[in-house]
Amino acid sequence: MAQIELKNIRRTFSLGNAEVRALSTINVAIEKSEYVAIMGPSGSGKSTLLNLLGLLDRPDAGRYRLEGRDITTLSSDELAAVRRRRIGFIFQSFHLIPRLTAAENIALPLMLSGVPPGVREKRVQNVLGKVGLQSRAGHRPDELSGGQRQRIAIARAIIMRPAMLLADEPTGNLDRHTGQEVTELLESLNAAGTTLIVVTHDPAMGRRARRRLLMVDGVLTDDDRNEDAGDPFPALAAPAKQQ
Repeated sequence: MAQIELKNIRRTFSLGNAEVRALSTINVAIEKSEYVAIMGPSGSGKSTLLNLLGLLDRPDAGRYRLEGRDITTLSSDELAAVRRRRIGFIFQSFHLIPRLTAAENIALPLMLSGVPPGVREKRVQNVLGKVGLQSRAGHRPDELSGGQRQRIAIARAIIMRPAMLLADEPTGNLDRHTGQEVTELLESLNAAGTTLIVVTHDPAMGRRARRRLLMVDGVLTDDDRNEDAGDPFPALAAPAKQQ
């Protein structure tokens, strides 16, 4: 059974008197632990598809099954519960809360889920170790570099131990070197078993994914299994520990 199954998914938005079909009859299945890049020009429906996969939006028609469960039949509260437990989000603009420290930003999903303070602290320290930022736990976002902020956002996304990570242009605001570090961190999480689905304009990131879905005008035009996925980056100097 596939982790994700979309059948005849459609999504239309109204713009004034006009209707724009953002997704048109999407049929796709994604297995657990896959590494998928969703690519295509601006306005092709990539982010709409990612929002739908992440239960931030509902289709107008069609069926979405997540881990065997028909998501399209759930209430808003039920969708929120599934989203909180099973899905982690990473955004281009980080979406960190400025007044909270790095550790407090990471702990927020645990706090909202009622996890006791002692358990929260241990899990936050654990994920800070995974992203290599233990020494930045007490720093606020404006005291961190772009790469550090993205790694804190990744730590927040994985603190609930989700089954899948959805990333929308995760390297879009980063320089090339830092973008490579963030990409490699995401890939290490995928190698550990987390399904990774990335929306990207970056051809280098697309070449690293083992599967590429190409979107054009709301239509899935190509589903490419990338047997030669690997590291297309030239050799770089060893990354700084706290970059």
